[in-house]
Amino acid sequence: MKAKTVKLPDGTTVPAIGQGTWYMGERNSEHRSEVNALKQGLDAGMTLIDTAEMYADGGAETVVGEAIAGRRDDVFLVSKVYPHNAGGAKAIVACEQSLKRLQTDCIDLYLLHWRGSIPLHDTVAAMEILQQSGKIRHWGVSNLDTDDMQALWKIPGGEQCMTNQVLYHAAARGIEFDLLPWSEEHGVPVMAYCPLAQAGKLRQDVLTAPVMQKIAEGRGVTSSQIALAWVIRSGNVIAIPKAVQPQHVKDNAAAMMLSLSDDEIAQIDAAFPAPNYKTPLDMV
Repeated sequence: MKAKTVKLPDGTTVPAIGQGTWYMGERNSEHRSEVNALKQGLDAGMTLIDTAEMYADGGAETVVGEAIAGRRDDVFLVSKVYPHNAGGAKAIVACEQSLKRLQTDCIDLYLLHWRGSIPLHDTVAAMEILQQSGKIRHWGVSNLDTDDMQALWKIPGGEQCMTNQVLYHAAARGIEFDLLPWSEEHGVPVMAYCPLAQAGKLRQDVLTAPVMQKIAEGRGVTSSQIALAWVIRSGNVIAIPKAVQPQHVKDNAAAMMLSLSDDEIAQIDAAFPAPNYKTPLDMV
């Protein structure tokens, strides 16, 4: 079976499971293991790496930069800009600082981390300048709800957004009511952070849930692999779990080969039902 992939609006294909870096770069004692984990993930086919200037005040980007050194062409690199830096000259400076930490001259996908006080049209304009200068290839957003995406689409150039990165896992399914259908209708893949329910207001023990453990045992895999396979089941969602332990990295990569049956999906749906009404966007 082939590893699952997701196609971005411009036709670029990326792995359905990438690597997150939230909480990386915070302790020097973990630096080497974090770099090695990202390298292992790349070797296993998880060639999309997501990071942000916010993570450890740039420390995570430094870890990523070391991990991708000498193999930049193998990586689809994603980073995120603070809302207060997402416009005008600040955006240029923030991007250049990220590039320096990442030890590269171009970011494949640069995201607005969440919506702040800078108008979206200013952010779009800054992203276009960064594209024209060759500092980024594509841009997108993170933590934007349906009304935000609709507002973005009304801005000239706003429809060039490549993805919306949001919190999504079996216990946090609010996006399925309107944001996920909107995204699918407009051909914008969703990038799911915390896909193993590591954080968020709606956090539950997804991995220890009886349904997850039962399906995992029947498949001879881990419950985290079942949780990841569930997140990427539609073909329009990219999951970006963070892992440092070698076995966890190996498990995450193997989940790209795992397809759940309709019955297994129904069992998970019964244990973690999606809301049939609008809920606030869960986020960290």
